[in-house]
Amino acid sequence: MKNYAIYDKSLDRKTPIGYLFYFEDSRSYVVELCEDLDQWEAPLLFQRSVCEREYTIEEDVVSMWIRERVIPPSRQNIGAILRNHKMKEYNEMALLALSGGRCSQDDCYIREVSFEDIPATIQGRQRETLAECLPTEDGALLCLFRDGVVCKVEPDKLVNVHPDASRVARYKLLLDSVKVGAGGYAAVFDETIRISYKILRREGVWIPLSAKDFYAFVSRNILDTTGVCDILQCSRQNLAYLVKENKIRPIIQGTKENMYLKGEVERLKAD
Repeated sequence: MKNYAIYDKSLDRKTPIGYLFYFEDSRSYVVELCEDLDQWEAPLLFQRSVCEREYTIEEDVVSMWIRERVIPPSRQNIGAILRNHKMKEYNEMALLALSGGRCSQDDCYIREVSFEDIPATIQGRQRETLAECLPTEDGALLCLFRDGVVCKVEPDKLVNVHPDASRVARYKLLLDSVKVGAGGYAAVFDETIRISYKILRREGVWIPLSAKDFYAFVSRNILDTTGVCDILQCSRQNLAYLVKENKIRPIIQGTKENMYLKGEVERLKAD
């Protein structure tokens, strides 16, 4: 994951107006705006969200904002431009970083920062995102959030808050395809339907886990040492070093094999 502070030089403030998070594996984006941002200080595409006091801007809107600021792939001489910048293929984020995120429509620009430089309030938002999401035997979703909250969500009860929830509730194959989207910001179904973690968190109900829920979780989301090494493409020695440095933690430590959460392994790979 790469992190960029977003500035607007037209404003009378020296601090960022928000932060752009880029997840390299999936080439997806999220913007987290600062909560002290006024509606009229926000970029045009983000103003409606700020007016509604919604400061997390998800991928569809962020993508539009980025495309306003980069050369389109249909540009006649795009091949020459990419070769000039030693790029093997078209990549929106690489082009955005090259230009510093500047465009003629506003005075915004971006600057890469480390995660430690991001305010604690915005870091805290990421701790509320999804850690795991899996279907249960009774057609619901079991959602585990990074801050420890566990919710069970009935998809057919989301119809009034998400247009595709009825499809998820109706088709078991669609429900079973669920995975956690980049950064934990959404549950993704069949790569096409995204339900925000905020909706799941708000509409879900905490319940005690059943044995079936537990077995489903274990079968889908627990990896042994060999499985982790395959995903991270590293040796057992390298994995032991990552454990020692607290980059990843086993949930079960054995004499020969440790067991790990698949979600933590995939996040480590993404980071």
